[in-house]
Amino acid sequence: MYAFDYQRPASVDAAVGATQGADARYLAGGQSLVQAMKLRLSSAERLIDLGAIPALRAISVSATHVTVGAMARHAEVASSADVRRAIPALAELAGGIGDQMVRNLGTIGGALANADPAACYPAAVLGLGATIRTNKREIAGDNFFKGLYETALEPGEMITAVSFPIPQRAAYVKYKQPASRFALVGVMVSQSAQGVRVGVTGARACAFRVPELEKALTASFTGAATAGVKLAPAGMNADLHGTAEYRAAMVVVMAKRAVEAALAR
Repeated sequence: MYAFDYQRPASVDAAVGATQGADARYLAGGQSLVQAMKLRLSSAERLIDLGAIPALRAISVSATHVTVGAMARHAEVASSADVRRAIPALAELAGGIGDQMVRNLGTIGGALANADPAACYPAAVLGLGATIRTNKREIAGDNFFKGLYETALEPGEMITAVSFPIPQRAAYVKYKQPASRFALVGVMVSQSAQGVRVGVTGARACAFRVPELEKALTASFTGAATAGVKLAPAGMNADLHGTAEYRAAMVVVMAKRAVEAALAR
């Protein structure tokens, strides 16, 4: 690991200010950044630990939205009674991330800023139509993910919260890597007054929506409605876990299971 300066500010303004004049990185749960730094795959002159900013861990629920602070741990989202009542699919997604240690340390803001192509939360952002709040602005979830580990965040910009509209029904299903529990293919499906959304993670370089499935499910929100959808393998990930053709097929399979799970609630 390379040498770095460490700071632990007590407010968002102080954290943003600490980025000035240095190659700085925000430290959330550290589940990805710290490991990359240990392997010297990543470096920073300054690490800014966000763990001492209580406001960033708040979880609130209104009549229309669930808002999760950027530093809320996966375990906190999973165990929140308010989240489980409002969007049970979101709580279940959080409860299925990694192992207990990862869930106790990892945060929603860190997961989204890192934008790992196999992370679960990106599917929720797209599948539920979330809005990413930062210290500067609000970013529609549809405009947030730009590519492999690439987002719309600007240098020094910090995620402060994520706001999820409460759907009529939703479910998340993933085909997981058995050791890490990362999503080889993960699908969040939701139905609301605004329509049907299908968010996918693990299948491409970054999370994406599937208009073909959304159209089919808008016509009939049933598992059977996915049967006629066939996705092209172009752009799908191909690795030791599966070919591009396999992942394209699994997106449809996981979407069908998610719809059935949503209807079974």
